[in-house]
Amino acid sequence: MGDLFGWLLVFTFLISLLAILSYQLMCLTGLEVDYINPYDSAAQINMLVFPEFATHGILCIIYLMTGHWFMFLLSLPYLHYNMGLYRRGQHLVDVTEIYSQLNGEKKQRLFKLGYLIILLVLCIFWLLWTVGEQHD
Repeated sequence: MGDLFGWLLVFTFLISLLAILSYQLMCLTGLEVDYINPYDSAAQINMLVFPEFATHGILCIIYLMTGHWFMFLLSLPYLHYNMGLYRRGQHLVDVTEIYSQLNGEKKQRLFKLGYLIILLVLCIFWLLWTVGEQHD
């Protein structure tokens, strides 16, 4: 039962990460079609950067604590990329250069979104596998 609870917890964290990235993409798209001004868009995106990093860090810790080494290893490149952005100071969106960085920021978040969707599919697979083992 503990393994099932671990997968449900991981599933919850992955869904929250997908929601954060989707909201950031909506802000960038709203900026692109001129529904929102650059200051508000940058403020809304920057407000969610640290929760995204913290959520993913907690997710990696959960993978380690529950002994899901394969999923932890799959999550390491994403964690390394986020840490690299933070160390270079490129983790926040600059209000004055947001229009020139718009395509790059959207591509970055779309890549992260695709990566998390792959992790989510694997999580659902292992969740269902665990339920099947519990049922037998």
